[in-house]
Amino acid sequence: MSYIGNQPPDIGAYDVESFDGGGTSFTLKRSATVSSVLLFIDGVRQTPTDAYTVSGVTLTTTGTTPAGTANVTVMFMGDVVDIGAPSADTVSTAKIQDDAVTAAKIDANAVGNSAMADDAVGIAELSATGTASATTFLRGDNSWQTAGVSTLAALTDATVSSSNPTVSTNPSSGVGHLWLNSSTGDGYIATDVTAGANIWINVGNGTTDIQPTYNVDFLIIAGGGGGGEGNNGRAGGGGAGGYRNSYSSEASGGGGSSETPIAASDGVVYTVTVGAAGAGSTSDVTKASDGGDSSIAGSGISTVTSVGGGGGGSISDGDTLGNTGGSGGGTGHAASGGVGTSNQGYAGGFQNDSGYGGGGGGGASAVGVNGSGNVGGAGGAGLSSSITGASVARGGGGGASGDTTAGVGGTGGGGAGATSGTATAGTSNTGGGGGAGGGNGANGGSGIVIVRMATSDYSGTQSGGSVTTDGSDTIITWVSSGSFTG
Repeated sequence: MSYIGNQPPDIGAYDVESFDGGGTSFTLKRSATVSSVLLFIDGVRQTPTDAYTVSGVTLTTTGTTPAGTANVTVMFMGDVVDIGAPSADTVSTAKIQDDAVTAAKIDANAVGNSAMADDAVGIAELSATGTASATTFLRGDNSWQTAGVSTLAALTDATVSSSNPTVSTNPSSGVGHLWLNSSTGDGYIATDVTAGANIWINVGNGTTDIQPTYNVDFLIIAGGGGGGEGNNGRAGGGGAGGYRNSYSSEASGGGGSSETPIAASDGVVYTVTVGAAGAGSTSDVTKASDGGDSSIAGSGISTVTSVGGGGGGSISDGDTLGNTGGSGGGTGHAASGGVGTSNQGYAGGFQNDSGYGGGGGGGASAVGVNGSGNVGGAGGAGLSSSITGASVARGGGGGASGDTTAGVGGTGGGGAGATSGTATAGTSNTGGGGGAGGGNGANGGSGIVIVRMATSDYSGTQSGGSVTTDGSDTIITWVSSGSFTG
């Protein structure tokens, strides 16, 4: 049959959908692609992509379609089917084209150690500066470096022995001599060869170097004990802080001899602790507090500790006894005072009659004086030392309270007692004991630590102290805790 105008398309059995013309966008009844549909406008087939595009259920023409009724026809050539992602383990190696997987398709950090074959990464795959060879090694900064054999150049000889070397072991080959202890596995290298004063640095199982020591003299005084509260009498003075001295044959407290200086080693940090003052009693039923300990401690030495002075007893029968300490605290009313520490200080005094005079606190060089009747006993005397270059007395005991007369403080910073009111505190940085009060007892004096060494031995490093010199010696004084380096 003949037609006027365009011949309608022969759609056969294909599914079609018609739209009225006049627009550019048409909503299809199902998803399609530009290649799965044919578009006819007034019976004329349109060119895919050029004349129209398809996205999902939307068909869009390049220009506005002519107006008309059902003059826009879409022929569906097939359906768009989403087959989804391949199932796990369905894509084999044979299905992947050679060289098809690029770096862009591999997630960062996706390939772990377990995914790589042993020996799979060779030297050529490493990114590093320098040249890889039989005489180089790879450093942590990704550079090839020659082994530092120069550090062993001084290794000139070796000794194998069942014991360690000593500072008096003089290696014949000099600096660089290796010493191996066959019993312990310790190893040492001589780094300073001075006859009788050699330095051996540990390079084996041990941790301690072998090197000469040098003498450090010390004066270590603990905090003084506080004075008791007497309510107008019968309270004991505070005991002086423990007194330990190694300088120039000067005595230690409690009748002790001069002590052995500290054998210090280079590079060791020594900790210095300065004892605080003991608090005076504020109640006639409570004895005073003890002073704090002072000490020097560090690796390779036995800690040297001075014991804080004992607090003085008060008038109460339950708390009348003076405390044990570096020097003992005085007793308010009993047959004995607080006991001092051997080679540090003396005992406190006591009152064993019917009077109202307490016992004085013990001092570094003398016991506290006993109370007599209503007269309080004096504090025990301290000791003098010239470790700083000038003679200074420290470590005096505190005076007791008395109903009529209070005891004076011992020479060396001991505080005086009082018949009424608050007594006198021990002098700061002397370790003096606090005086006992007819009212409140007084605080003791804080401690002090002093060291003296040859300036040639001093490392120049300390904290918390003050440094002075006396002739060829350096003196460091601490009134609060700190340290120094050997």
